[in-house]
Amino acid sequence: MKNRLSVTAAWVAAARSFGVLLPERERLADDPYGARFARTTPLFRSPRLARAIFPRRAIVYMQVRTRAIDDVLLDFVAGGGRQVVILGAGFDCRGLRFAHALADSTVFEVDHPATQARKRAVLAGDVGAKTEYVAWNFEERPMAELPAELAARGHDRAKKTLTIWEGVTMYLTPRAIDDTVAAVSTYSAPSSRLVFNYMERSRIEHPSPRARLGAVLVGALGEPFRFGFEPRELGGWLGARGFSLDRDSGMTELAGELLGDARALGESDDRRIAVASRSSAFG
Repeated sequence: MKNRLSVTAAWVAAARSFGVLLPERERLADDPYGARFARTTPLFRSPRLARAIFPRRAIVYMQVRTRAIDDVLLDFVAGGGRQVVILGAGFDCRGLRFAHALADSTVFEVDHPATQARKRAVLAGDVGAKTEYVAWNFEERPMAELPAELAARGHDRAKKTLTIWEGVTMYLTPRAIDDTVAAVSTYSAPSSRLVFNYMERSRIEHPSPRARLGAVLVGALGEPFRFGFEPRELGGWLGARGFSLDRDSGMTELAGELLGDARALGESDDRRIAVASRSSAFG
């Protein structure tokens, strides 16, 4: 990732935007901005390659994942939350997509300088929620410094925060995972929330043929899969770090809830979304 854009971030943005191609009942999240990033990425300029990279199931998957996290965001804001931190923000456009709901909030986007610079250039002129762009080289700066950096940008540790950590955990080392959650715990007041998606450890260690193909692709792009949680251990793992696990859902379960069809994504329960709350009793 040194000094280059994240291709997977462009993939996610494009997959979100392609939701408009689905039947209406499957359009769970509207993102008219994502296609702009695909157009700036050479990998996605070939129609033949784009069709291979974005099969219908991948687009539906991204609709379900996006909507599940969107719902956590909107619930947090409806409950009075006014600070949102997006770690590894990539080309996430929630600050634009939910500009009205976030009118009284501040969004802190933390990401690699190269990816963030591309995002700001592509979205220049678009007006959304108040956003603080925190350029952060995760390979060079320790995560322990992040709470102070956020405070310097106006973040208030005494007020609750929602941290969105989407599409990141599977690319990190165990040490980076630990350091990141420790930083989130430090800047999060009691009742703050953390939402993140993850792969089960089995998908990393014993992938199916389809999962192995995906791993080979992202590895070739310089962003290999490295980490997966074991769902049975997640609650205890988070508890030791200051968070209580509120919900841990497989994508099949979420597809059943949001689309009324648990089979829409095939076998996807080794990809999950977790929501946790900052415990008031933790030091």
